Amino acid sequence: MSNNVIILIARVLLSFMFIFAGFGKITDPASTAGMIAGAGLPAATALTYLAGLFELAAGLAVLVGFQVRIVGWLLAVFCVFTGFVFHFSPINVPDFPAAANAWLNGLNFVNFMKNITLAGAYIMLATNGAGAYSLDARRGAYAVA
Repeated sequence: MSNNVIILIARVLLSFMFIFAGFGKITDPASTAGMIAGAGLPAATALTYLAGLFELAAGLAVLVGFQVRIVGWLLAVFCVFTGFVFHFSPINVPDFPAAANAWLNGLNFVNFMKNITLAGAYIMLATNGAGAYSLDARRGAYAVA
């Protein structure tokens, strides 16, 4: 299998989460807005819609291979930012049993690690480009080997 096919498969897999997450934030912003408000950020609903639009557009750009070097860096920064802001701090839900809070903290830390790991994948994508099977290659923005 050629490297370009592997890059295409990687792009499809890396786009999946952001397309679905962005669509979800746009169509049902309540839970994300609550999370944003809980982190102390202002204008939670507006930020939810902005994040949703960014995630959807960035996910689609990765999927079709458009401006992948730029979008890859933006997604890497987004992953690190959201990892630290939303998943690094401990969770303590009042009136929850200690075991339930411990379980939530474990899940939250897994999400933190996922975000940091994804940042690495997006940096690699930004560094290597979208591959031959992409809009970037079709428009000559990527030297195809």
